[in-house]
Amino acid sequence: MKRNSRLSLALHTLRHMAGNPDRVQTSADIADHAGTNPVVVRRVLGRLREAGLLTSEKGHAGGWKLARAPESITLADVYLALDESLIATAPQEQPPACSIEHALHRRVSGVMKEIEESLIERLRETTISEVRGE
Repeated sequence: MKRNSRLSLALHTLRHMAGNPDRVQTSADIADHAGTNPVVVRRVLGRLREAGLLTSEKGHAGGWKLARAPESITLADVYLALDESLIATAPQEQPPACSIEHALHRRVSGVMKEIEESLIERLRETTISEVRGE
């Protein structure tokens, strides 16, 4: 997984939060630890908040914390919250004129969809709390 992807940042952050789920963490602290910008952190974590995985508080003592127990947050929850596909598929704007190209596109798109569904099912098998550093 790319080190700078939204998914990587989200999973990394949630796993750290799982170690101390009641602690509120600021965007600046998370960004410093992840080696990125606080604005990037807020954008990514905002999606997780919308999905009910995190809560946030504004103000001097504000920040982010888990909205659910780490044992109840799967990797699929995070993946789906970000609406980020690891399987590259591009919708066609116009159907191909060539019948072979059309058939190939339809078949490859079907395979890609099956791979994406399989990926999500596998991600559902692991929770944030199960991920351990070595």
